[in-house]
Amino acid sequence: MGKSKSELTKKMVLPLLSTVLLSSPLAACSNSETSGKVKEAANSDHTISIMTTTFTTNNPTDESPVLKALEKYTNTDIKITWVPDSTYQEKLNVTLASGKLPDIMLIPKKLPSFISAVRDGAFWELGPYLKDYPNLSQANEITLKNSSIDGKIYGIYRARPLGRMGITYRKDWLEKVRLQLPETIDDFYNMLKAFKEEDPDGNGKDDTFGMVISKYTGPWDIMQVWFGAPNKWGEDADGNLQPDFMTKEYVNALKFFKKLYDEGLINKDFAVMDSQKWLDPLYNGQTGVVVDVVDQAHRAEDKIKAINPNAKDPIDVMGAVEGPEGLHNLPTSGYEGMLAIPKTSVKTKEELKKVLTFIDKLNDEEAQILASNGIEGRHFELKDGNSIDLKGEDQALIGEGQGLDKFQTFIPEERFYKKAQTPLLEKEAEVKKENEEIVVPNPAESLVSEVYAQKGQQLDNIINDARIKFIVGQIDEAGFKDAIALWRSSGGDDYIKEINKLYKKAKK
Repeated sequence: MGKSKSELTKKMVLPLLSTVLLSSPLAACSNSETSGKVKEAANSDHTISIMTTTFTTNNPTDESPVLKALEKYTNTDIKITWVPDSTYQEKLNVTLASGKLPDIMLIPKKLPSFISAVRDGAFWELGPYLKDYPNLSQANEITLKNSSIDGKIYGIYRARPLGRMGITYRKDWLEKVRLQLPETIDDFYNMLKAFKEEDPDGNGKDDTFGMVISKYTGPWDIMQVWFGAPNKWGEDADGNLQPDFMTKEYVNALKFFKKLYDEGLINKDFAVMDSQKWLDPLYNGQTGVVVDVVDQAHRAEDKIKAINPNAKDPIDVMGAVEGPEGLHNLPTSGYEGMLAIPKTSVKTKEELKKVLTFIDKLNDEEAQILASNGIEGRHFELKDGNSIDLKGEDQALIGEGQGLDKFQTFIPEERFYKKAQTPLLEKEAEVKKENEEIVVPNPAESLVSEVYAQKGQQLDNIINDARIKFIVGQIDEAGFKDAIALWRSSGGDDYIKEINKLYKKAKK
């Protein structure tokens, strides 16, 4: 982001800021006079009410110069109801039941109350309209499907990295054992083996192992996709959905995991290891690999350097390794909450289009800078295209813009100014972007199953337990097939039948 954008932001907000600041001394003389001037500055042609979450009590008031600048840019009078995150779900349910809804509601996740309201026709279906807006039309198709309900779009998702999964590894260890960056699953295995057997920390002791795993099942889920296993559900030869664990690719991954366990390349206590202590062996120099979100890389480097200040560039990160069927990676859902538009408050298509225009405009570069950075020269300054915070501990300044990004959707991308990045943070961002080309969607992500709502925990436990037992050698392939049979008879067959019925309906 260069100078031109900075100048554009200044040009847009500084006249308004000066209006607000010049009028503030008059407040003691005449509140009504000040209010009139602020209203004139906003010059909005309509009002939009928003209910969103907050993690603080220090949110912008109606007099915030940042909010006023955002109102001027969107030509909208913005009315925000801030609800503490700790009570948001309760407030959301009460509001839905009351029928007195704002124009835009933040829906933090697919809550049963929201799904019920959608199926009752209380919210606008937005999918057919998105193509008409310059930013919203660029929404990621996988994330749209993931955020949909019964195959249809009822909220504008708040974007998060879709390709967030990867491999954090000891770069210095890899150099010590004289191996290249792994490209295939076999290369990955060889790296883990070398990290156990070739004294990568150089202390002359047999005290290291390849990769650390905990009770958290995420690493298994990520790695099995490398082998070509589906993301939770995949189509069989007849086009019907089947669970991932019913595929040969899943079983091939299981055999690989067992090999890692048998050869001591992962920790023997993984099945009972507290996930809160999961990364300690990486920080302490006992292991060299963690498979998880790529964000772990910079955090791990910080921890390692805190323990050993002499460590130089100890950590690096990559996305995935190639399996028998090519390069694949497990995605996240790609979003955190969504903005939904109720029909009781937004009654006509004309009104709906005004709200969508507002949401679309919030994704413009100028609006994102206001909501995320604030006003240049007051809340931040630029140096070499990077943001430098000017607010410090000044709670008044912080409160002028805090939380305004809670109703930002960041579609098609983040366009605000970032703080200066370390090389490792830049690498993480690069990996996330590259991963988007190889992620494997879950075709059933948008489908809401009643069977799973009732029996999901029990069904998941059957397969997770069987996976652990197979890895540690307590059962073989026949035993795993017995676990699948138990899963099917415990409600799994009903689950498969329901998912396929919903899948076919959603595809129509």
